Amino acid sequence: MRLTPQMLLFWRANEIYSNWYPSVFEIDGQRFNCGEQWMMFAKARLFGDAEMAAAILAEVHPRRQKLLGRKIRGFDSVRWSDECEALVAIGLLEKFRQNPVLGEALLATGERLLVEASPDDPIWGIGLEEEDPRALDPTQWQGENRLGKVLMQVRTRLQQFSGRSRS
Repeated sequence: MRLTPQMLLFWRANEIYSNWYPSVFEIDGQRFNCGEQWMMFAKARLFGDAEMAAAILAEVHPRRQKLLGRKIRGFDSVRWSDECEALVAIGLLEKFRQNPVLGEALLATGERLLVEASPDDPIWGIGLEEEDPRALDPTQWQGENRLGKVLMQVRTRLQQFSGRSRS
């Protein structure tokens, strides 16, 4: 993790902002062991693949959950792109609400830009490592930083719930 006055850059599975960070939460009575499991489950459910949704729930390791998510039948990349951020936000809101220590840490980021500095992910991350000098300049990012954007939305919701909202 890299912290500057304006940004918090993360990527590793042992960092709480990562979707792979172990953090148990429930949605509609279903238990999830991390944000990745929720994301892949929600993806399978969106496309009506109940068999893959069950396989994702049975899998405990985030890497294998992600691989299962790539096998979802009926997947439509345009629909997923349109709906994925809202679905991921549902899971991350519950992750941080139901795990108060994690929620407080997210709130403690203040107004910093949250950045998934994944060199391998140009969609959810920025396509650059956190130590790459270009990572500190959003105009030079090689990716969309969707995970960072969703985390900042979740942070805003938590601020509202806790009465710490700036608006």
